[in-house]
Amino acid sequence: MNYLVGDFIIRIKNSAISKRKEVLLPFSNINREIGKVLVREGFLKSIKEDNENGYRELKAVIRYEKRIPVLTDVILISKPSLRVYEPVKNIMEIKKRGRRTVIISTSKGVMTADEANKKGVGGEVLFAIW
Repeated sequence: MNYLVGDFIIRIKNSAISKRKEVLLPFSNINREIGKVLVREGFLKSIKEDNENGYRELKAVIRYEKRIPVLTDVILISKPSLRVYEPVKNIMEIKKRGRRTVIISTSKGVMTADEANKKGVGGEVLFAIW
């Protein structure tokens, strides 16, 4: 596992596509914070920390509406080979490229593009989800 954020979000996407109810994910502080944002935005029902065989893991419950997963696709914007940092004025331009939720890691925590715009902070654009 080289890129924790990419691995985290792609595991959730693959589980949603294969119609699983829940998925076990590797634990890290940034993964936990991204999971909280996804719960707040309605892509996940819940996320909780679990201690399995001495290893900390995250257990995420995927949200469905009429047996169709709410999460349909993800685009990783920032990668290990190319980190994408944007100031607050450019973040909303990225969001306007389609009907999607953009997740950003800022100095004030992990948040959506709308929250970052309200707080007036920029940061690393992690991924877009819809």
